[in-house]
Amino acid sequence: MKPSEFATLKAKKKCCRSKPRCKRCPLVLHKVHKAELSGIRGKELEKVFKRARKA
Repeated sequence: MKPSEFATLKAKKKCCRSKPRCKRCPLVLHKVHKAELSGIRGKELEKVFKRARKA
C-alpha cells in the first residue's frame, strides 16, 4: 500500500485487537495520521504504519 493511500482509509468502528492489528484499525490510522501531520512522508510513513500494526 502506498503511503498516500493511508489517509483515504476509513477506520473500523471498533478495534479487534488481534496481532498484527488490521490495516483499518482506528489506533493504526490515528498513529499514521499523527505522524503525517508532524511532517513524515514516504518510506518513513510506511515504517510508522508497520510499527503501529505491531503495537
